[in-house]
Amino acid sequence: MPTTSLPCRPGARTAALAALTLAVGALTVPAVGAVPMAPGDNGTVKIHSSDPRTPVGDPRDEPKVCGFYIDATGFDANQSITWSIETQPLVQGGATSGGAIVLPQGAGHTTDQMLPDGQYKLTWSIVGGNGAGKQKVFKVDCGTTPPTSPPPTTPPPTNPPGGPGGPHGGPPAGGGGLARDAALGPVAGAAAVGLAAVVGTVWFRLRRRPHGAA
Repeated sequence: MPTTSLPCRPGARTAALAALTLAVGALTVPAVGAVPMAPGDNGTVKIHSSDPRTPVGDPRDEPKVCGFYIDATGFDANQSITWSIETQPLVQGGATSGGAIVLPQGAGHTTDQMLPDGQYKLTWSIVGGNGAGKQKVFKVDCGTTPPTSPPPTTPPPTNPPGGPGGPHGGPPAGGGGLARDAALGPVAGAAAVGLAAVVGTVWFRLRRRPHGAA
Protein backbone atom coordinates (compact mmCIF):
# COMPACT_ATOMS: atom_id res chain seq x y z
CA MET A 1 0.00 0.00 0.00
CA PRO A 2 1.55 3.26 -1.04
CA THR A 3 2.29 5.83 1.66
CA THR A 4 2.44 9.56 1.38
CA SER A 5 4.39 11.98 3.61
CA LEU A 6 2.65 14.92 5.13
CA PRO A 7 4.05 18.26 4.11
CA CYS A 8 6.04 20.01 6.92
CA ARG A 9 4.94 23.44 7.71
CA PRO A 10 7.73 26.09 7.70
CA GLY A 11 6.73 27.48 11.12
CA ALA A 12 7.00 24.12 12.86
CA ARG A 13 10.49 23.47 11.43
CA THR A 14 11.75 26.86 12.65
CA ALA A 15 10.39 26.27 16.15
CA ALA A 16 12.12 22.88 16.36
CA LEU A 17 15.51 24.32 15.34
CA ALA A 18 15.24 27.09 17.94
CA ALA A 19 14.49 24.62 20.71
CA LEU A 20 17.47 22.44 19.75
CA THR A 21 19.82 25.46 19.78
CA LEU A 22 18.71 26.50 23.26
CA ALA A 23 19.23 23.00 24.62
CA VAL A 24 22.79 22.74 23.26
CA GLY A 25 23.68 26.20 24.57
CA ALA A 26 22.53 25.31 28.08
CA LEU A 27 24.95 22.37 28.14
CA THR A 28 28.02 24.31 26.94
CA VAL A 29 27.70 27.73 28.65
CA PRO A 30 28.70 27.76 32.42
CA ALA A 31 26.38 29.30 34.93
CA VAL A 32 26.89 33.02 35.42
CA GLY A 33 28.79 33.85 38.66
CA ALA A 34 30.40 30.41 39.18
CA VAL A 35 34.15 30.85 39.97
CA PRO A 36 36.37 27.76 39.67
CA MET A 37 38.59 27.01 42.72
CA ALA A 38 42.23 27.91 42.29
CA PRO A 39 44.61 24.95 42.16
CA GLY A 40 45.76 23.83 45.61
CA ASP A 41 43.36 26.02 47.60
CA ASN A 42 42.42 23.02 49.69
CA GLY A 43 45.91 22.64 51.23
CA THR A 44 47.04 23.58 54.73
CA VAL A 45 50.30 24.91 56.22
CA LYS A 46 51.45 24.01 59.73
CA ILE A 47 54.19 25.21 62.09
CA HIS A 48 56.05 22.20 63.51
CA SER A 49 58.74 22.06 66.18
CA SER A 50 62.17 20.91 65.02
CA ASP A 51 63.54 20.20 68.53
CA PRO A 52 61.95 18.01 69.73
CA ARG A 53 60.96 17.14 66.17
CA THR A 54 57.33 16.82 65.15
CA PRO A 55 56.89 14.33 62.27
CA VAL A 56 56.25 15.67 58.78
CA GLY A 57 52.54 15.49 57.95
CA ASP A 58 51.43 15.67 61.59
CA PRO A 59 48.01 17.36 61.70
CA ARG A 60 48.85 19.37 64.81
CA ASP A 61 49.66 23.05 64.56
CA GLU A 62 52.15 24.25 67.19
CA PRO A 63 51.74 27.96 67.96
CA LYS A 64 54.71 28.05 70.37
CA VAL A 65 58.09 26.68 69.26
CA CYS A 66 61.83 27.25 69.49
CA GLY A 67 63.39 25.83 66.35
CA PHE A 68 60.72 25.04 63.75
CA TYR A 69 59.92 24.15 60.15
CA ILE A 70 56.94 24.85 57.87
CA ASP A 71 54.95 21.80 56.73
CA ALA A 72 52.56 22.07 53.73
CA THR A 73 50.10 19.24 53.00
CA GLY A 74 46.90 18.58 51.04
CA PHE A 75 47.75 20.67 47.97
CA ASP A 76 47.44 19.63 44.35
CA ALA A 77 50.38 17.83 42.79
CA ASN A 78 53.08 19.89 41.10
CA GLN A 79 52.08 23.10 42.83
CA SER A 80 54.30 25.53 44.78
CA ILE A 81 53.73 28.00 47.57
CA THR A 82 55.71 31.06 48.65
CA TRP A 83 55.98 31.99 52.31
CA SER A 84 57.25 34.88 54.41
CA ILE A 85 57.64 35.54 58.13
CA GLU A 86 57.77 38.91 59.86
CA THR A 87 57.40 40.21 63.40
CA GLN A 88 53.89 40.64 64.77
CA PRO A 89 53.23 43.48 65.30
CA LEU A 90 55.60 44.68 62.61
CA VAL A 91 58.85 46.03 64.04
CA GLN A 92 61.14 48.12 61.84
CA GLY A 93 64.38 46.21 61.40
CA GLY A 94 62.90 43.10 63.03
CA ALA A 95 63.79 39.54 62.07
CA THR A 96 62.28 38.17 58.84
CA SER A 97 62.48 35.01 56.76
CA GLY A 98 60.94 33.65 53.58
CA GLY A 99 61.17 31.21 50.71
CA ALA A 100 59.21 28.75 48.60
CA ILE A 101 58.11 25.12 48.89
CA VAL A 102 57.77 22.89 45.83
CA LEU A 103 54.94 20.33 46.16
CA PRO A 104 55.53 17.56 43.57
CA GLN A 105 53.06 15.25 45.32
CA GLY A 106 50.98 17.97 46.95
CA ALA A 107 53.12 18.09 50.11
CA GLY A 108 56.49 19.50 51.20
CA HIS A 109 58.30 21.31 53.97
CA THR A 110 61.09 23.80 54.61
CA THR A 111 64.43 23.28 56.28
CA ASP A 112 64.71 24.00 60.00
CA GLN A 113 64.32 27.67 60.88
CA MET A 114 65.60 29.74 63.83
CA LEU A 115 64.41 33.21 64.85
CA PRO A 116 64.91 35.38 67.96
CA ASP A 117 62.31 35.02 70.69
CA GLY A 118 59.13 36.92 69.88
CA GLN A 119 55.78 36.78 68.10
CA TYR A 120 55.65 36.34 64.31
CA LYS A 121 53.19 36.20 61.42
CA LEU A 122 53.47 33.58 58.67
CA THR A 123 51.94 34.41 55.28
CA TRP A 124 51.79 31.91 52.40
CA SER A 125 50.38 32.08 48.88
CA ILE A 126 49.87 29.51 46.16
CA VAL A 127 51.83 30.21 43.00
CA GLY A 128 49.16 30.96 40.38
CA GLY A 129 46.42 31.10 43.00
CA ASN A 130 43.92 33.82 43.81
CA GLY A 131 43.90 36.21 46.73
CA ALA A 132 46.54 37.81 48.90
CA GLY A 133 47.44 34.60 50.75
CA LYS A 134 46.67 33.09 54.11
CA GLN A 135 48.17 33.95 57.48
CA LYS A 136 48.76 32.55 60.93
CA VAL A 137 50.50 33.88 64.04
CA PHE A 138 52.94 31.88 66.16
CA LYS A 139 55.48 32.51 68.91
CA VAL A 140 59.16 31.65 69.17
CA ASP A 141 60.22 31.04 72.75
CA CYS A 142 63.54 29.33 73.41
CA GLY A 143 63.66 30.48 77.04
CA THR A 144 66.90 32.38 76.56
CA THR A 145 67.94 34.71 79.40
CA PRO A 146 70.78 37.25 79.55
CA PRO A 147 73.97 35.77 81.00
CA THR A 148 74.60 36.59 84.64
CA SER A 149 77.90 37.82 86.08
CA PRO A 150 79.98 35.14 87.84
CA PRO A 151 80.05 35.34 91.67
CA PRO A 152 83.00 37.30 93.12
CA THR A 153 85.96 35.20 94.13
CA THR A 154 87.31 35.31 97.71
CA PRO A 155 90.96 36.48 97.91
CA PRO A 156 93.42 34.10 99.63
CA PRO A 157 93.91 34.75 103.38
CA THR A 158 96.91 36.85 104.39
CA ASN A 159 99.36 35.97 107.24
CA PRO A 160 98.01 37.18 110.61
CA PRO A 161 100.10 39.69 112.61
CA GLY A 162 102.78 38.00 114.64
CA GLY A 163 103.07 35.05 112.32
CA PRO A 164 106.07 34.09 110.24
CA GLY A 165 107.37 37.17 108.50
CA GLY A 166 105.11 39.47 110.57
CA PRO A 167 106.17 42.51 112.51
CA HIS A 168 106.53 40.51 115.77
CA GLY A 169 107.80 37.26 114.35
CA GLY A 170 111.27 35.90 113.96
CA PRO A 171 113.44 36.40 110.90
CA PRO A 172 112.08 35.25 107.62
CA ALA A 173 112.80 31.70 106.50
CA GLY A 174 116.28 31.44 105.10
CA GLY A 175 117.41 34.69 106.75
CA GLY A 176 118.43 33.36 110.19
CA GLY A 177 122.16 33.46 109.33
CA LEU A 178 122.02 37.08 108.34
CA ALA A 179 120.26 38.10 111.52
CA ARG A 180 122.75 36.19 113.67
CA ASP A 181 125.78 37.74 111.94
CA ALA A 182 124.30 41.17 112.36
CA ALA A 183 123.80 40.56 116.09
CA LEU A 184 127.32 39.16 116.68
CA GLY A 185 129.17 41.78 114.65
CA PRO A 186 129.61 44.42 117.42
CA VAL A 187 130.59 41.80 120.04
CA ALA A 188 133.24 40.25 117.80
CA GLY A 189 134.63 43.68 117.00
CA ALA A 190 134.94 44.63 120.66
CA ALA A 191 136.68 41.34 121.50
CA ALA A 192 139.20 41.85 118.69
CA VAL A 193 140.02 45.35 119.89
CA GLY A 194 140.54 44.17 123.45
CA LEU A 195 142.76 41.30 122.36
CA ALA A 196 144.88 43.64 120.25
CA ALA A 197 145.30 45.98 123.21
CA VAL A 198 146.50 43.15 125.51
CA VAL A 199 148.94 41.86 122.94
CA GLY A 200 150.33 45.36 122.38
CA THR A 201 150.85 45.96 126.10
CA VAL A 202 152.68 42.67 126.59
CA TRP A 203 154.90 43.32 123.59
CA PHE A 204 155.69 46.84 124.79
CA ARG A 205 156.67 45.65 128.26
CA LEU A 206 158.89 42.97 126.81
CA ARG A 207 160.66 45.52 124.71
CA ARG A 208 161.46 47.72 127.73
CA ARG A 209 162.93 44.97 129.86
CA PRO A 210 166.76 44.86 129.82
CA HIS A 211 168.39 42.02 128.05
CA GLY A 212 168.97 39.11 130.25
CA ALA A 213 166.38 40.16 132.82
CA ALA A 214 164.06 37.46 133.97
